[in-house]
Amino acid sequence: MDPKHPLTFAKHAGRSGAPGSRGARDRRADAVRRRVRLMIEITARAGEYRKGLVEAAERLSPEEAVIVTDLERNGLQVPQLHDVLCGGHVLVDDPDLYEQWKFAKVSHTRLSSHHHDIDKKRYPDIGMRGQVVREKLHGRTRQGTWVQLEKTPAALGASRIPSVSDLRHLMDYVVYRVTRSNVGPWGLSRMTERRPMYLSPNLALPTSLTPPVARALTQALRRIEQDDDVTAVSKDLAARFPPPDRQDLAGELGRTLPGRSGRGLFGNSDVWVTETPSGSAAAVLREHRPAALAEILRTKGTP
Repeated sequence: MDPKHPLTFAKHAGRSGAPGSRGARDRRADAVRRRVRLMIEITARAGEYRKGLVEAAERLSPEEAVIVTDLERNGLQVPQLHDVLCGGHVLVDDPDLYEQWKFAKVSHTRLSSHHHDIDKKRYPDIGMRGQVVREKLHGRTRQGTWVQLEKTPAALGASRIPSVSDLRHLMDYVVYRVTRSNVGPWGLSRMTERRPMYLSPNLALPTSLTPPVARALTQALRRIEQDDDVTAVSKDLAARFPPPDRQDLAGELGRTLPGRSGRGLFGNSDVWVTETPSGSAAAVLREHRPAALAEILRTKGTP
């Protein structure tokens, strides 16, 4: 596992070790929490939530920060964080997250009706309480991991009497049936198990084409490439610099780009201007201010 991954800091929390290394881990874990708190603060300005979200973010635990950070690493953008906090059902094609989100001191097995096609004895659903996530629930899918935040925890089973929390969970289920929206800790989300949010889908699946379809697809790709030749530059230059002669144009469609593609953390965000200072942003700027001032003084007077 990457030593810089925030999960490393959460797993090492409370363990003994060298003061210097533990101090570095604590500082990095604090930096991860500050980043997640800043993300929550930003989305709270643009979206509608139940009261208390920003205050709860101030008490964000390292384990909660790990989950949000892992979702961001798999393509979550700030506007999508709204649906996550409001109970949206999220799918990630990364089975390792199922094990990584098991935290020794705060995780517990749970019963749920999600993804009943999975062997629950081998891959039981895992719950976790938190100030922001309230009740985080995650489990395995056939090729990855799913996660969902719930407003009210529940542990219904045949061997126990339903508690007040269980009854409230049933009330949330009634709201779901009426509104067709998941009831999350900070609002409602239309991202249900039937219409989930899909992060980092694994699209690199081999498939074969029948010869007629492959020929038609190759002809269409060559026609598109020829049109690009005459529209991108002048015809004279296009004739002097022809494109590479690739035999299997259809085969190139199955290739994926290296790394995670996407538009970034704020890819589909609305742009707005605010004069309200952000404490987290100010703290980050203060950390980098001495270096920025030194660079300005060094270059001052340079023609």
